[in-house]
Amino acid sequence: MNLTGQIAKQFRDVHFGVNWTASNLKQNLADVTWQQATAKVYSFNTIATLVYHMNYYVSIVIKVLQGEPLAGSDKSSFDNPPIQSEEDWEKLLGKTWTDAENLATLIEQLPEPKLWEIFSEKKYGSYYRNIHGIIEHIHYHLGQIVLIKKILLQADENLQDSQPC
Repeated sequence: MNLTGQIAKQFRDVHFGVNWTASNLKQNLADVTWQQATAKVYSFNTIATLVYHMNYYVSIVIKVLQGEPLAGSDKSSFDNPPIQSEEDWEKLLGKTWTDAENLATLIEQLPEPKLWEIFSEKKYGSYYRNIHGIIEHIHYHLGQIVLIKKILLQADENLQDSQPC
């Protein structure tokens, strides 16, 4: 497998499959309800906000790899639409999985020399740096999601334990 194929595999694995950390986004989100996804825990971002935030950058890179100019801002990356039902949550997840597969396919199609070229502007570094940055970013927020989910599940257990039989 060539380098772009390996990078695409790493990207897919953090979303869907077995990777070195033995944790992936789809598996960890499979049993999260829309209520859990939107529950506020301490001052953390919600699970839904983190999913939107991660995918925001994926969707921007898709457009760049399709030949469009880089258009996005860090500020907008947390402006997720409201999740008010299971349907809204499933729609966000569906877009996340579709965009993940689309970006992985675009990465596979990149000629390897393109990895070392400037990504849009010099200040952003190379394509390689940006693609790997997204993979690292997803691992980082995946860890947050796992912890938030554990806190929510523990809170539910504590609530159930405190109720009279």
